[in-house]
Amino acid sequence: MDLKTPLYESHVAAGGKIVPFAGYLLPIQYAEGIVTEHMAVRTKAGLFDVSHMGEVLLSGPSALANVQMLVTNDCEKMVVGQVKYTPMCNEAGGVVDDLMVYKLDQERYLLVINAANRHKDVAWIKAHLFGDVVCEDISDATAQIALQGPKALEILRKLTKDAYIPEKYYTFVEKGMVADLACIISRTGYTGEDGFEFYCSQEDAPHLWDTLLEAGNEFGLIPCGLGARDTLRLEAAMPLYGHEMNEEITPIEAGLSIFVKMNKTDFY
Repeated sequence: MDLKTPLYESHVAAGGKIVPFAGYLLPIQYAEGIVTEHMAVRTKAGLFDVSHMGEVLLSGPSALANVQMLVTNDCEKMVVGQVKYTPMCNEAGGVVDDLMVYKLDQERYLLVINAANRHKDVAWIKAHLFGDVVCEDISDATAQIALQGPKALEILRKLTKDAYIPEKYYTFVEKGMVADLACIISRTGYTGEDGFEFYCSQEDAPHLWDTLLEAGNEFGLIPCGLGARDTLRLEAAMPLYGHEMNEEITPIEAGLSIFVKMNKTDFY
């Protein structure tokens, strides 16, 4: 049975065309259509529900060593507040999943994984853990909303202070605030545009969604569905698991060799 994100009722109320995707019921588009949503992100701003994504927390003295073992990119010199994209491979070099690594502190790393691979990934990670580390699947308690487009920064500035806004792409603020809501504010995205991804509790997600839409109304912000998310990532040459890569395709074959650091310490 397909699951619903905490924003499901918001999508239905806004006229979203709901389809099953990766085990969830999500809007593929709204009334104005995919082309309009795509162009809004390229010229103004769009808002996406990506709460179907999975979140896994690794914590403990051996957290970094486990991250280094699991992924092909080199995370050893990451600083707190930095994000890295990386494949996670099996013994034959095929891609188990591609994911984002967030360094929360010296002993805590957040892995953001694809929804369709969530249970497979968690099982894979737990089967390969070693040392003093704890693995927690926090997906069911976490929502994710993406604000993308050239107007994203102006919209966010209406709702928070500069100290909570990450200055550089692929950085984040763990204890951020948007209006009165606590969330991780990450300067990342899947569209090729500047933008932010917000991680909050599932209970706070509807309020955060409405707050962002209201603040962005004067800038032309509109809600966007899976269709525009796919055309935007294709145009930006960003891969999608199950299309450009899978367990039979290596990162190098997928054109992702820049994210494979074979000279890193203890490359597995």
